[in-house]
Amino acid sequence: MRKNLFLNFWCFSLLIFSTQLTFAQTTKVKKIETNMATNVLGTELQACCFDPKTGYFRDGYCKTRMDDVGTHVVCAVVTQEFLTFTKSKGNDLETPFPQYNFPGLKPGDKWCLCVLRWKEALDAGVAPPVELEATHKIALKYVTFQDLKNHAVVK
Repeated sequence: MRKNLFLNFWCFSLLIFSTQLTFAQTTKVKKIETNMATNVLGTELQACCFDPKTGYFRDGYCKTRMDDVGTHVVCAVVTQEFLTFTKSKGNDLETPFPQYNFPGLKPGDKWCLCVLRWKEALDAGVAPPVELEATHKIALKYVTFQDLKNHAVVK
């Protein structure tokens, strides 16, 4: 009985410790990523779009963190060619999904795209224009600055 009680206490303590450690690590990661958001130009990351509200965090910015599997960091102005292309790859961005607070996109909307989907569209010749000031620097791990610059929105 005493042995079981000790074992249960030990397992419970381990669970609490690991939960606190995970929470502390997550909080630290969130704080670092929020404070250090930099764009591909090396300046402060600018907002991509608030209507529709975009970004992994749906805060209007193309910020990311470790659990953002798609790495939604490229602020693009979507085109019909891109929307058709991404739908052909299984990612329908035109159809609204209200249950996920997703209004559906139309040509001209700005959206934080997955960097690898943008690169795939680039390779297929249908990459949409990019807002460099609102594209997170992490994109440079996957695509070149020159490719992004060649597709920059003309202002």
